[in-house]
Amino acid sequence: MPTADDQDTGRPVATGIREAILSGEFVPNQRLVEADLAERFGASRAAVRAALLELANEGLIERVQNRGARVRAISLEEAIEISELRMVIEGLCAAKAAERVTEDGARLLTEIADDMRAAVASGDVFGYSRLNERLHREIREISGQRTAAEVLERLRAQSVRHQFKLAMHPGRPAVSLPEHLAIIDAIRARDPEAAERAAREHLRSVIRTLPEADRSRPHGNGLAP
Repeated sequence: MPTADDQDTGRPVATGIREAILSGEFVPNQRLVEADLAERFGASRAAVRAALLELANEGLIERVQNRGARVRAISLEEAIEISELRMVIEGLCAAKAAERVTEDGARLLTEIADDMRAAVASGDVFGYSRLNERLHREIREISGQRTAAEVLERLRAQSVRHQFKLAMHPGRPAVSLPEHLAIIDAIRARDPEAAERAAREHLRSVIRTLPEADRSRPHGNGLAP
């Protein structure tokens, strides 16, 4: 059983493993060997065990009896369930952002919208995906919903491979761009109901596209839809 000290020292290790999963460096079903992780992060085996326990509680890894830990693979059905949950939480964040947005926040969202338009026009799929992730992060920040932001980050980490497939799906940026612009417009207009409605519609679009995108097999790092 990890001690309180182990848990404290295990948090940086958990952060490192989490980031490796999000970046696609650690892939689904990959074994996570305690000795290798301890060497990589310069931590004790006890700290690594505490980190793995934390990530198992988040649903990012799973412990297999007599075989150690591995990155948990998320099925299409579970990815859809995660997106359904995101639809509710991101709708809340968009509504709260519309209530709380400042002039500076509105200008920032406008800049992101302009950059997203330019990325789609130039065919910059990776740049658009990074802007997409930034937009969702900024909306969460403006909303002030820290608990919701933490939950959404965990959900994103769990479904990162499905998010990447969706981001690389042919024509997806052209579909999601007007959805994101609708969210931005509603927040800038300080219309909570319209912002929540637009955020939910975007996630409905994600859910509709996931099965088709799942049949493709792109390669690379995790990106946002």
